[in-house]
Amino acid sequence: MAGTVLTNTGLDSFLDGAPERRDPAFARAAEAVLGLLALRGADRATGVPEPTPGLVRQLLVEDLPTFVYAPPGELAAYPAVLGALAARFDGGRRERIAVVVAESAPDFERAMNDPGNLTWHRWYASLLRTVGADLKDPEDVRRRLAALDGAPLPDGVRRAHLMGRTALADVLLSEALTRAYVRDAEAPPAAGPLLTDHAVATGIGQLAAALQDRWTAAGLAEQLAGPYARFAPGPEAFPHLVLADALLDEHLDYYGDPAAPVPPPPAIEAGPVEEDADALIAAVEELAEEEFEPYGGEAPHLLYAVYQRGCSADSVARKAAEYEDWSVDPALEDLPVAVPDAAPDAYTTPPVPELVRLLGTAELNEADRARLEGPARDLAAVLDRLAATGLVFRAGDAFGLTPRGAGVVRYLLGVRGVAAPDAAEAAAWSAQDVVAAAGGWSASVAARVLADWLHARADTADAWSQLLAALGTVHAGTAEAAATRRLFAALDATGAPPDALRGALRDPVIGAYALDVLRDRGEEADPIQVRTSARALHVLDALPAKKGPLESRRAAFDAAAAAWPGGSAALVRAMAAADRHETERVLNPLGIALP
Repeated sequence: MAGTVLTNTGLDSFLDGAPERRDPAFARAAEAVLGLLALRGADRATGVPEPTPGLVRQLLVEDLPTFVYAPPGELAAYPAVLGALAARFDGGRRERIAVVVAESAPDFERAMNDPGNLTWHRWYASLLRTVGADLKDPEDVRRRLAALDGAPLPDGVRRAHLMGRTALADVLLSEALTRAYVRDAEAPPAAGPLLTDHAVATGIGQLAAALQDRWTAAGLAEQLAGPYARFAPGPEAFPHLVLADALLDEHLDYYGDPAAPVPPPPAIEAGPVEEDADALIAAVEELAEEEFEPYGGEAPHLLYAVYQRGCSADSVARKAAEYEDWSVDPALEDLPVAVPDAAPDAYTTPPVPELVRLLGTAELNEADRARLEGPARDLAAVLDRLAATGLVFRAGDAFGLTPRGAGVVRYLLGVRGVAAPDAAEAAAWSAQDVVAAAGGWSASVAARVLADWLHARADTADAWSQLLAALGTVHAGTAEAAATRRLFAALDATGAPPDALRGALRDPVIGAYALDVLRDRGEEADPIQVRTSARALHVLDALPAKKGPLESRRAAFDAAAAAWPGGSAALVRAMAAADRHETERVLNPLGIALP
C-alpha cells in the first residue's frame, strides 16, 4: 500500500545530485514536502510539484503541523527542501518562495512545536523516538509501543485534545486524497496520477493511514487502530464532548468569540475530570426527558451561566423569575447570593423582602411569591439532579458549582477552544490583557480578579500604574471604552499607592478618577494636572444613562453643564472628543445633538 500512495511526485529525480540530498533528514522532509504539494494540486508538468507562495504558506503553517512528525533538530530541513525545489524553476520563483519561507518560518516552528497541534500519531512518534525506536521499522515501532503502556500526555494537553486533532487530521487528509484522485481523473497529468485505481479501490481511509505511517512512524496507524487502540481513543470514548459543544454554544451566545475569556473560578479541585464530565453529561441527558420539563433542557445554560459568574452562587428564585419573564433589574442579575451553612432538602421560595432584594421589584407581595413557587421548585429539581453528581450544589435558594465541578466545566470549555484560565493564569496576564477580559465580566468578579492581579505583584506602585494606564488605553475609541473605565470602580483604590494615583492625574481618561480618590483620602493632589478630556469623561460617566425618566436625566446633564466652563456646548464638545460612542448613547435620548 505504501508504494502506491502519492506516486509520481518526482522525488527520486529531486534527490539525485547534490550530496546534502542524501541526508536522511533531508530525504524525509523532501518526501513529505513534495507529496503534500502534489496532493494540494501543485502543477507537476516539469516532473516535480511547482511551489507557489500560497501552497508554501499552507504547507508550512497548516499541513506539516497536522500530518508530519519531525524532531526539533530536523525542522530546518523543510525550508531547505522548499528552497532547493524553488531553485529548479526560473522567473524569480526562488526569490518569491524564499520570501514566503522567511515570513512563515516563525509560525512554522511554533506550529510544529505547539502541543495543541499534536495528533495521536504525531505524539506517539515523538515518544517512540525518545526511547530510541527506529521509526522506519514497523516491528521496532510495535515492540517499543508495547513498552509505552500508560505513557504520559503532553503538558497541558488532554486526551480529548489529541482525539479532536486526530479526527480533524483524518478528515482533512481523506478530503485531500479524494480531491487529488478526482482532479487527476478529470484531467490526467503528463507526470502520471498520484494515486492508482487499485489503491483507491482499497479505500481512502487505508491510503490516509499509509501516509500517516510514512510521515510519523511505520506501522503506527495499524497498531493504534488495532491492538493498541486504547492508546488512541476515538470520539466514542468521549460522550461528554456533546456537553462541551453545548457549552461552546452558550459561550458564543454570551461573547461571540471563543477567545473571549470566561472568568477564572476562585477555587478548582482536581478530580478524575473525564469521568466527572461523563457523569455530568449523563445527568444532562437524563434531564432532557419529559419528566423534568420545563427546565430540564436548560442544564447546559445553568452550568455555563454560573461558571460565567466566576462561579459565585446564583439564586434559584431569581433564575426562575428570569425564565418566567419577570422583570429583573439588570444591575442585580450578577448580585452574589449567600450560601447558607445548612438548609432543608426541600426547596422553599425566599420570603418577599429577599425576593425584592434579588429581583429589584419593590411591588412584590405574597401572591407573587406563591406564583413563583412552582417554577422555582421545578428549577430546583433540575439543580438537585445535577447536584447528585457532586459537581453542582444547591443549598436553600443558592446554587452553584463545587470546586470539582468548576474544574470539569473549565475542562469542557477548554477542549472546545474556549479561553478558560484558572486564577494563576489570569494573575500572570499583562495589565492590558486582564483589563480587556475584566470588562466583559460582572463587577464583583472583575473586582476579585483585578485585586488578585495586584496582590500577585505585591500591590506595588508599578503594578497599580500599569493597571491604571490600561484602564485608559484598552478599547480606547470603541464602544467598549466606557465599560473599561467603569472598572476603576471595581478597584479598591483606598489602598492604592499615592505615587501611582498622582502619576495617573495626567492620564487623559482616568485622571479625574484618580483625583477623586486622592481627595477622598485627604492626600496632596494637583487638580491643574487633570486634563479636560478626563474631567469630561468623569462627568459623562456620572450621568444616568438609562435609569429614571428623561426629565430627571436631562436635569442631571443641565446641572453638570452649568458647572462646566463654557456651559453645555463646551461640555458636549469635550465629551464627544473624549468618547463619542458613550456620549451619543447617553445624550441622544435627551435630544442633545453632538457636534
